Amino acid sequence: MKKSQPKWRVVGLLSIISLVLAGCGEPFLSTLKPAGEVAKMQYDLMVLSTIIMLLVIVVVTVIFLVVMFRFRRKGDDKKIPKQIEGSHKLEIIWTVIPIVLLIILAVPTVYYTFKLDDVKAIDQVVEEGKERDAIVINVRAHQYWWEFEYPDYGVVTSQELIVPTDEKVYFQLSASDVKHSFWVPAIGGKIDTNTDNVNKFYLEFDSEKADVAKNLFYGKCAELCGDGHALMDFKVKTLSKSEFQDWLSDMKRAPEKPIVDGDLATQGEEIFNQSCIGCHAVSPSANTPAISRQAPNLANFGEREHVAGVKENDAENIKAWLTDTQAVKPGNKMPSYGTQMSDQELDALVAYLQQLKVHEK
Repeated sequence: MKKSQPKWRVVGLLSIISLVLAGCGEPFLSTLKPAGEVAKMQYDLMVLSTIIMLLVIVVVTVIFLVVMFRFRRKGDDKKIPKQIEGSHKLEIIWTVIPIVLLIILAVPTVYYTFKLDDVKAIDQVVEEGKERDAIVINVRAHQYWWEFEYPDYGVVTSQELIVPTDEKVYFQLSASDVKHSFWVPAIGGKIDTNTDNVNKFYLEFDSEKADVAKNLFYGKCAELCGDGHALMDFKVKTLSKSEFQDWLSDMKRAPEKPIVDGDLATQGEEIFNQSCIGCHAVSPSANTPAISRQAPNLANFGEREHVAGVKENDAENIKAWLTDTQAVKPGNKMPSYGTQMSDQELDALVAYLQQLKVHEK
């Protein structure tokens, strides 16, 4: 028995370390490192509720220990302590204290709830020829990818959400197939995207915290939606207000037909037009029927950080994705071309996709 005690001590120590490390996180992903107004409010509520719960646990534990040691029977002592059953004073105390704690938690919760629900800017009526003051983005979730439309600018993109810092960005969220949930852990959110209604909310991206995260945050689907749920990621790139306007201008000026260089990429363009153009758009213009299609807009595919939202964007990973899409993201609707195309055709298609850029980095 004694020999096993050191092992249990090690297990206990490792358990404690694991519990502590579970609270650590990267600035681009962790809810414990809020990088915006909404995330900060949600973080403050988590801290407040945790403090209240710990306070209750400590008080109850102290009372338990005091009673256990002070009033335990000693030897043959058969003296019965004073009974407090029916004490009005104690009943008032243990009734009032929980009410006070609930009020302390409820007041900021209700206040933040109504504050975060203020999305009147989305419905702002503007004169013809003028732009809405607010930045509004339509988000549509699909199995297992994300589509982002900037309705006031006629721009559509997929898998990478581009937003300005230090101002509210309003979102209108829906889904094309099943229920999903939009969540950028470091910024806030976790709001459902439904097929039968549109949810609305806003986020704000702090420029200083964005610098720490290298202007790239990770987004997740927070609703179990099928085989590829765990890999239904998207990236959020933050830009300054002026850089964001420049990005929008570049997207609006992008040609309907991408310009490619080299024989291999030209061959890939021919393959793409034969096999892929029926599902994918290669222009960021919202005038194309991309939104009604069931595949991501590829206009700026060559500029994206990741392939399929989960792998680094390089030739090897693009080819692996095209060869066997189910191995990369199970359950997705993208066909695999490993048995339909030769290696040369796949290489040509990869070369073409890598040249799909709205502007050079």
